[in-house]
Amino acid sequence: MAPAGDREGYWGSTTSTLDWCEENYAVTWYIAEFWNTVSNLIMIIPPLFGAIQSVRDGLEKRYIASYLALTVVGMGSWCFHMTLKYEMQLLDELPMIYSCCIFVYCMFECFKTKNSVNYHLLFILVLFSLIVTLVYLKVKEPVFHQVMYGMLVFTLVLRSIYIVTWVYPWLRGLGYTSLSIFLLGFLLWNIDNIFCDSLRNFRKKMPPIIGVTTQFHAWWHILTGLGSYLHILFSLYTRTLYLRYRPKVKFILGIWPVILLEPLRKH
Repeated sequence: MAPAGDREGYWGSTTSTLDWCEENYAVTWYIAEFWNTVSNLIMIIPPLFGAIQSVRDGLEKRYIASYLALTVVGMGSWCFHMTLKYEMQLLDELPMIYSCCIFVYCMFECFKTKNSVNYHLLFILVLFSLIVTLVYLKVKEPVFHQVMYGMLVFTLVLRSIYIVTWVYPWLRGLGYTSLSIFLLGFLLWNIDNIFCDSLRNFRKKMPPIIGVTTQFHAWWHILTGLGSYLHILFSLYTRTLYLRYRPKVKFILGIWPVILLEPLRKH
């Protein structure tokens, strides 16, 4: 976390319960944490295109919701790091819970008939989201949110491992790449928290172009944004295989992965 004594800017004093290691208002007077803010673009723009492609392909609404939920997380995180206001912090953290619940629903419903609805699982996830929201609004303890979010991510990891071990082993590459990128982001998030003073001192001695590479919370956004996007692709690939489509991963401009679908030919 950031040491006390950061400067104030356009948005006034900090009211959030968290203030990260990036120096406040160091780049511009209008954005509290510049690099932590702009790094959210990876969670905003690509999932929007994913949602549009899902609509065009006629995919189930839960996958459209998955993409849009990731975009909402990115937008909420943008607002939080731009302002460091408590209300914007909630706009970041609570959608993280809601989006993960959507991901969990998709992963546990990927082997069901098309357009089926599991009302029992929906009820459990909605109830979980409601309880987490109410408790978090009451206690305002970031560790509580982090533990609840970690539980959801752990559930997704276990389900993914089951799928690539027992159902579709050829999806190990995509599944484990998503997990590895996410875990690398989590590692950098911890380094940013634990060694904040050292990182800040290092940045003071280095040229800005080098110092910016040590904004590890921004890297957390980039890596977890990419990891979450790849997880949606993994979930979607699993689902469309079960529905007897021919999913293919294509790289736009040779860089960004998307899934294209072809219905399985009938003989």
